[in-house]
Amino acid sequence: MPHHGHDAHPSPNGLGAHASLSDATAAAERLLSQLNAAEQITTALPSNGEGTGEEAPHLETYTAADLMSMDFPEPVWAVPGLVCEGVNLLAGAPKVGKSWLSLGLGIAVASGGKALGSIDVSPGPVLYLALEDTARRLQSRLSRVLAGTPAPEQLAFATQAPPLPQGGDDYIAAWLDRRPGARMVIIDVFAKLRGSPPAGLSAYEADYRAVSAVKRLADTYQVAVVLVHHTRKTGGGGGDFLEEVSGTNGLAGAADATLVLKRSRGKADAELCVTGRDVDESEYAMEFVADIGAWHLLDGPAQEYTVTDTQAAILRYLREHDDGRTPKRISTDLELAAGTVKSALNRLSSERGLLTTDGNGRYFAAATSSESTPESAFEALPIIADP
Repeated sequence: MPHHGHDAHPSPNGLGAHASLSDATAAAERLLSQLNAAEQITTALPSNGEGTGEEAPHLETYTAADLMSMDFPEPVWAVPGLVCEGVNLLAGAPKVGKSWLSLGLGIAVASGGKALGSIDVSPGPVLYLALEDTARRLQSRLSRVLAGTPAPEQLAFATQAPPLPQGGDDYIAAWLDRRPGARMVIIDVFAKLRGSPPAGLSAYEADYRAVSAVKRLADTYQVAVVLVHHTRKTGGGGGDFLEEVSGTNGLAGAADATLVLKRSRGKADAELCVTGRDVDESEYAMEFVADIGAWHLLDGPAQEYTVTDTQAAILRYLREHDDGRTPKRISTDLELAAGTVKSALNRLSSERGLLTTDGNGRYFAAATSSESTPESAFEALPIIADP
């Protein structure tokens, strides 16, 4: 029969309650000896690989001079100036038109036409993972966008794919292996492909790991991957459009470029805000042509489409008179009330940064990175053909 006396229950140090002092001392010495041995095993790592049969780990480094002497190929653009090889995160609010935009880009690239109505693209195979659609719905959308033109043979659709944790990237890689000239993969929406994150990861780590898995795929095949994603319901803070992307900063941080499609408050239907490692940060005004379900770029800076008619008139006037004008002269020439002009000038200069002043009462149109039209800005970038 088991003995239930006090000495049957071990104390925290593993000794019986009535153990002698000498037994306790011996046990402590044995424990100390074991700890010392474990520490020696842990810390006695070779510093030069001698005696291990293996080379010590080392970093592959380049000198600055070596790096500057290297020749690298230009990045491969699926849509010049807008969508480059690598991971491109396309975010927007629900029903803003992300899927129409993605479909239009896919059709243009697959057929070698004009993306967004104005950007010439080189043709190549495109894979579109429409993971929230059915074949019937895709056929309806295609019919609307194509508007009677032939369907491109190089545009492939799939409405189902395993999530990344179940090898979804391997399925995409197998498709790319059979099409060495592929130019674009569109994943609509990314949440369907990423699946459930591994247990124990923080939200940031899970987001970064998911995008990194797709980035390895994009880098290996030098293909542009577009991840369609959502923006926050309440929008971002601080005016930074990157903060509007739903999830943690791990998503945009791991992506090579981020594109945010935002509804406009002015005459444009939306703004496309773009930033990335190979693309210049820009904002473009967009128009949705509902009859054919197509997005088109509008001429001029996006800011000019998100102001009132009065502000837009003043902006155009000051761009035409680059030597500057006073509020009184603007009021007279445009036949606007003095108070209206003063209010508009204040908003355009202090709130929107579209005007500057010389301190003597004259206002000037501020130089912007989008002074040229989007078409001419894209034309300055080369279209890299498949090898």
